[in-house]
Amino acid sequence: MVKIGNIELPEFPLLLAPMEDVSDPPFRRLCKQHGADLMFSEFISSEGLIRDAIKSRMKLDIFDYERPVGIQIFGGDEEAMALSSKIVSAVNPDLIDINFGCPVKKVVCKGAGAAVLKDVDLMVRLTKAVIDGTNLPVTVKTRLGWDENSINIDEVAERLQDIGVKALSIHGRTRAQLYKGEADWTHIARVKNNPRITMPIFGNGDIDSPEKALEYKNRYGVDGIMIGRAAIGYPWIFNEIKHFVKTGEHLPAPTMLDRIEAAQNHLTWAMEWKGEWTGIVETRRHYTNYFKGIHNFKEYRQKLVTIDNAEGLHKAFDEIREVFSDYQFV
Repeated sequence: MVKIGNIELPEFPLLLAPMEDVSDPPFRRLCKQHGADLMFSEFISSEGLIRDAIKSRMKLDIFDYERPVGIQIFGGDEEAMALSSKIVSAVNPDLIDINFGCPVKKVVCKGAGAAVLKDVDLMVRLTKAVIDGTNLPVTVKTRLGWDENSINIDEVAERLQDIGVKALSIHGRTRAQLYKGEADWTHIARVKNNPRITMPIFGNGDIDSPEKALEYKNRYGVDGIMIGRAAIGYPWIFNEIKHFVKTGEHLPAPTMLDRIEAAQNHLTWAMEWKGEWTGIVETRRHYTNYFKGIHNFKEYRQKLVTIDNAEGLHKAFDEIREVFSDYQFV
């Protein structure tokens, strides 16, 4: 069993990574349904929370069926991080996670996300401000370092644990790599094997199959794995990994009907949460992933991304269900 503060997770838990414009409640609901053990909100700007920005406030929405669930914040100002931790605590998530890993330019330019890797003293102060502002467990997600010449994850892990961080998720790339190249988990393993480190260490980066998850579990000894991009349009990956780790066998692949049901549920839940128009528009980006590699699907994909009302979309899904009910995946 893996513990984060008073949160008990199963042995070798699978975490859904916080992803901007992806990890919203409808998507998290699907991933929870298919085996995710711990999930996080999209990352939320501490400055946005304090300004009462509508988009930031909406990201605080969590639901009991998601638990345990964490809310992730980012920022580069101690006072703003401390105040935002109090705001987040008021909605009662199970934990607060701090993002010190986002490589996106607009975040880094504000001295937040992965930019903080260049100043570990600042990282410690920002983290301490959050810890002091809440009674919830505080965790951190970060990267190996700013670039290959400044990999400092060993120091980061020790210093964060020393001030009370309860778990650390490490993406096996530097900020300079963005999402290119191969994630290097040897650095993650070194942190995990450091006798000083007692908090759970979760690995992140490039896990896209049950085989790879089991291989990395055995090779690097991490406490669990965080999965991001591989879950987009494929929430089944969580239960597939769990089954393979336990039995060495594969679950049957999701059928076409399974995919249709997931995509339709995603749309329905998005409309319920965001309103019909926004739900329709923001779900469009997911259809390519749900129906990736399916022959003769272009016409139907075009319908899904152009129809602008709920009734028409549900009719389109019924048509897809009828036409592709016998579709076999090779």
